[in-house]
Amino acid sequence: MSEGSRGGSLAFGQVVIGPPGSGKTTYCHAMREFLSRLGRSVAVVNLDPANETLPHPCALDIAELVTLADVMASLGLGPNGGLIYCMEYLEANADWLRERLQGLRGHYVLFDCPGQVELYTHHSALKNVFAQLAKWNFRLAAVHLVDSHYCTDPGKFISVLCTSLSTMLHVELPHINVLSKMDLIEQYGKLAFNLDYYTEVLDLSYLVDHLASDPFFRNFRRLNEKLVEVIQDYSLVSFVPLNVQDKQSMRQVMQAVDKANGYSFGDQEQRSLEALMSAAVGADFHFASTLAVQEKYVQSQDKAVEEEVMDL
Repeated sequence: MSEGSRGGSLAFGQVVIGPPGSGKTTYCHAMREFLSRLGRSVAVVNLDPANETLPHPCALDIAELVTLADVMASLGLGPNGGLIYCMEYLEANADWLRERLQGLRGHYVLFDCPGQVELYTHHSALKNVFAQLAKWNFRLAAVHLVDSHYCTDPGKFISVLCTSLSTMLHVELPHINVLSKMDLIEQYGKLAFNLDYYTEVLDLSYLVDHLASDPFFRNFRRLNEKLVEVIQDYSLVSFVPLNVQDKQSMRQVMQAVDKANGYSFGDQEQRSLEALMSAAVGADFHFASTLAVQEKYVQSQDKAVEEEVMDL
């Protein structure tokens, strides 16, 4: 009998990853509330040893095993080295995690993960923890949060695309990329293209042309062209826009994740024809939600222009 078959019934959930400040903990809190209202039994597991002040109840906290502050103090490591040590310590003590998770069977689990990018692009400890979870019959999707303000800077957006692609290839889980904090995007500046250009990652040659107009990036055009070619050759990266204060936006993310981890194919909830058809064709472009966000963004831009004209 395999290790996975001894683990009991299937459990579904999300591993919430992304760079610092992308809104992972806020997302976990909002998604927990949203799914609870739908009748799911949801548990949040904090796997971030640097997250000392949790704004929401947590069913399991890695602080019971190890904390970043203790590691830094006892081993003389900095924040980055300390986080890597903590993840390696968690990997070495997988039995502790498995024993604690036994009490969460029957729950939909949200894993709030650390924000160090290296953990998702080339370091193996957290990837191995995810692999162990799969052996224990957890069916997980990686929800990779990226701050939407990167869309306002073409250079940063190309960097985000490279990071997202590297993360998808390294983590080896069903993957959903999310542009978070869409309600704040108008504060970051004007977008060079419509929002669907960024969410669907359309022809990136236009982005390279836009970059070339900047004197700083003009000398790096060839490099940016090659980076864009890599992203488009894999053709894996796309984004779902997210505003945690908007129920429709949360629903779109939930549907994308439910298809990715297989939850929508189960009998846990009444499944709609729309959800089944969307899963069957393997594509849901979230056009309606993207269009709604784009309209709000355009309206805010028009209002700002009107105010500038009035001031003149």
